[in-house]
Amino acid sequence: MRTRLFLGSLLLLLVPGLVTGTSVAVPDSSRTTGVQASGLGPDPYWPKDGNAGTDALHYSINVSYDFAKKRLSGRTAARMRATRDLRGFSMDLLLKATKVTVDGVPARFRKSSTHELRITPATPIAAGEVFRVVVNYAGRPSRLSYAGQRSWLADRHEVVTMNQPHMAPWWFPSNDHPSDKATYDIKVTAPRAKRVVSNGTMISRKVKGAKATTHWRMRDPMATYLAFFAAGDFTIEKGRSAAGIRYYNAVSKRLPAATRKMALRKLRRTASITDWLQARLGRYPFTSTGGLVTSLDVGFALENQTRPTYGAWIDRDLMVHELAHQWFGDSVSVSRWRDIWLNEGLATYMELDHAEAHGGPSVNSWLHRGYVETCGDVDAPFWRLDLTDPGADNIFDAAVYHRGAMVIAALRNRIGESDLTRVLRTWVSAHHDSNASVPQFEALAEEISGKSLKGFFDAWLRAGKVPAATPANGITRSCPA
Repeated sequence: MRTRLFLGSLLLLLVPGLVTGTSVAVPDSSRTTGVQASGLGPDPYWPKDGNAGTDALHYSINVSYDFAKKRLSGRTAARMRATRDLRGFSMDLLLKATKVTVDGVPARFRKSSTHELRITPATPIAAGEVFRVVVNYAGRPSRLSYAGQRSWLADRHEVVTMNQPHMAPWWFPSNDHPSDKATYDIKVTAPRAKRVVSNGTMISRKVKGAKATTHWRMRDPMATYLAFFAAGDFTIEKGRSAAGIRYYNAVSKRLPAATRKMALRKLRRTASITDWLQARLGRYPFTSTGGLVTSLDVGFALENQTRPTYGAWIDRDLMVHELAHQWFGDSVSVSRWRDIWLNEGLATYMELDHAEAHGGPSVNSWLHRGYVETCGDVDAPFWRLDLTDPGADNIFDAAVYHRGAMVIAALRNRIGESDLTRVLRTWVSAHHDSNASVPQFEALAEEISGKSLKGFFDAWLRAGKVPAATPANGITRSCPA
């Protein structure tokens, strides 16, 4: 995610890039199997998110949206594995459930809270057993809120289900935590004049009377907040990048003609940006790329898996950021929300890398200029925030993005460009389609560089003060007196 506000500050200083390199093997033991799925307890930032005891494997979502009534109705079948013996389990859903079955048998259900759907199957489920739960539900998502968020984004002509950290409960029941990833089939029924865009690959579009049902499939595991659909009047362009990656782009026809033309022209850069990132970071992790520009008044862009969504204020740096998230955030997802700087700091760094590679200032000049301009204010929140545990209210703080990128830029100075390239390429290959944490990233950097980096990471991530300008911290320009 990146908001419109970030376009003004430190990012205008722009920065350089990495070089491709070889990767080293990381043992499978470093892979995270999933916080919620493994029953290790709730995420402290949002304890109601996700549900211990079940591991989601696949969601088959079938929804219909009525623009006039602002009403969504749906039927979601989730294939799950029990991670312990279950007499009952929960799913995250804000809409009203009307029917639930488990393995084809009606189950008891109730809303234990606005956010939680508690399900009691007719027969207890044994640990390790794979079962299928089907939930029918309906309601007006625009009326619903959770954790201070009203995430539904729609008007009389267009709807886009985009938000972070919470979006899924407004339109399908799930284990709503990034540690419990699953594959998806998403079917959306809307007026036949509308086009429907979602994650992955479009399988079919079937017209029946005044309605059309569009089927999209996401074959790679995906976090729940990255699942999306958009329905509206869209101009569609599709094809392949120079490297052969399929792309599918959509721009709202509701935008003014000049804005629409400009947005479509910018969105065409998706293919070349994806190819460039692949050359930097290693194989693109999914089967398709692309993007969608909405006419709705949205103040942020979001890295929906394979198909980021943007407002009309789309630009090249923003696209690099969201497309970099396909590696950092989508393929390699956080273990818990406290690890968010790994997503945002790395995606912001890739903006700077791309800018340098295309004639912009170097990463090092950006790093040192940013350091000199901020280091004089020792009590600034920008430096006080603990990036390894920013708190639920601060996961999108500017420090998470900008200081996060500074960490990577300084790390390059500390261990060298070649080793940093190996770290990033190994990170995304070792944790492909999985989850990872900040301690794992720190350990990988030490393993590849052969250097002790505890002091470096403590200074940049956790110290709560301006890092000293020393070679050990990757800074060579002193703070002005």
